[in-house]
Amino acid sequence: MDHSAPRSARVRAPELIGKGGWLNTGGRQYTLADLRGRIVILDFWTFCCVNCLHVLDELRELEEKHRDSVVVIGVHSPKFVHEAEHQAVVDAVERYGVEHPVLDDPELATWKQYAVRAWPTLVVIDPEGYVVAQHAGEGHVHAIEGLVAELESEHAAKGTLRRGDGPYVAPEPEPTVLRFPGKAVPLPGGNFLVSDTTRHQLVEFAEDGESVLRRIGSGARGFADGSADEAAFNEPQGLALLDDDSVVVADTVNHALRRLDLTTGEVTTLAGTGRQWWQGSPTSGPAREVDLSSPWDVAWWQGRVWIAMAGVHQLWAYDPTDGTVAVTAGTTNEGLVDGPGGEAWFAQPSGLAATPERLWLADSETSALRWVAPDGSVHTAVGTGLFDFGHRDGAAEQALLQHPLGVTALPDGSVAVSDTYNHALRRYDPATGEVTTLATDLREPSDAVLAGDDIVVVESARHRLTRLRLPEEAVKVPHVAHRTQREATEVTPGRLRLDVIFQAPAGQKLDVRYGPSTRLLVSATPPELLRSGEGAGTDLSRALELDPAVEEGVLHVSAMAASCDDDPANEYPACHVHQQDWGVPVRLTEAGTDRLPLVLAGMDA
Repeated sequence: MDHSAPRSARVRAPELIGKGGWLNTGGRQYTLADLRGRIVILDFWTFCCVNCLHVLDELRELEEKHRDSVVVIGVHSPKFVHEAEHQAVVDAVERYGVEHPVLDDPELATWKQYAVRAWPTLVVIDPEGYVVAQHAGEGHVHAIEGLVAELESEHAAKGTLRRGDGPYVAPEPEPTVLRFPGKAVPLPGGNFLVSDTTRHQLVEFAEDGESVLRRIGSGARGFADGSADEAAFNEPQGLALLDDDSVVVADTVNHALRRLDLTTGEVTTLAGTGRQWWQGSPTSGPAREVDLSSPWDVAWWQGRVWIAMAGVHQLWAYDPTDGTVAVTAGTTNEGLVDGPGGEAWFAQPSGLAATPERLWLADSETSALRWVAPDGSVHTAVGTGLFDFGHRDGAAEQALLQHPLGVTALPDGSVAVSDTYNHALRRYDPATGEVTTLATDLREPSDAVLAGDDIVVVESARHRLTRLRLPEEAVKVPHVAHRTQREATEVTPGRLRLDVIFQAPAGQKLDVRYGPSTRLLVSATPPELLRSGEGAGTDLSRALELDPAVEEGVLHVSAMAASCDDDPANEYPACHVHQQDWGVPVRLTEAGTDRLPLVLAGMDA
């Protein structure tokens, strides 16, 4: 495997096409020719994917620094059916503070033209319109930063660089009380505290759920402790009552847990450093010294604050008695695997609800409702994996959800699920094993809390709290089932060579100071698809043996590579981790390919 970075044959960048058209351009439609003279970075993303959200945050600094030479274009490429709706993309662009043009490509036309296989993928196009690099996953922005500097000087010298204002046009702000609120918690006196995620604040409402009593946070994206006016959050989500006078906040994009003193309005930091957790970082220790990764929700259970760590597909817990955090379940692999906490797999856990016997969780990317028992074991109530979703009621083993973000324990022992992408509130009853629908026509519900005989839903994309009676009767909904719509790659039965392409960025080399710096993990759905080649190893190439009797399935590939600055004079070189998970649908056919290349960084020769 070649880990150097030669300039290979030049590839002309395919045209940008998408049925949904362009956002953030003031209504103008663009072609690549319009962008000639600029360095263009295409960010293939979809708004359900937490790794895509990490990359949006990684790109902010680069966009700011090279505003007059670099144009970042988000190519929105949906995974879930809901994400193909144009209005949902419009909402997501505002919700996540995307400040560059976005092409809405609901049919994955541009995705196919660029042979993209994973969310997120970044493609760099030079000022003459040629593809010069492709990177899958997160952790690549430092490498792209180096490439941009190189391209700027090369094309300035050739006279092919054109500097100036970019095509981004900010949309008009909307004057709503809340803007894409995330979660809510009932306060001891009957009021509600809501995370006003897109405005980086917390809002306390009176019992009516409409009258604003106070706002906590400056409203500017940031990370600062202090009084209600001085404190700063960054897209806060989950909230949990710690005791009668304090609330713990999942401050998602700050990768931190914060504490709000309800009496004084003072905000302090409980856990996290502000930096994102990477493979190799500590997984336990003093809470203020350990990195976290996109904590999405929090719940008080068994004397600790449990954390849905969406960014690394795990559950963690914060112990207020000794001020420590630690992983409690999950391996960081993305998928749906039950069993002891240390062996379980999750996929972006995003909602928590505690009862004495169970910690319920909404596992969004597997469209699943799962739970943890007091002994730490993990179980699945509804959901089958990363690729199946829909709206289907009935027996839990065949019921379907679509990317749920919230779960609420109900007084009768059942749970309500905020079934976000189905715009519905669903109910699962452990006593009967049945799933029903409580309400429809909600708009991206992300959480719900009880208030007497009512349930108050955080209706995120309608920017409000919506009060519903807890219905005696379930709503009847015609059932729909979906599979993730991505064309399968045709591969030959028998031997298949898997090559993960990784070229260390210019001026860097693989970090081999502490042993191998690469890791490859392979598995399959169904498991019978792989006769040999599964499991973990350090080589980025592997011979797989596919069972001809299994006609189609999904190969799950997870790759990691660490590179460091290659400067012998520097005793402490800066090092960077690049990582990505792929789910590659495959169909076995004699005419298929016998090599599957997946680009982590660089170009496939």
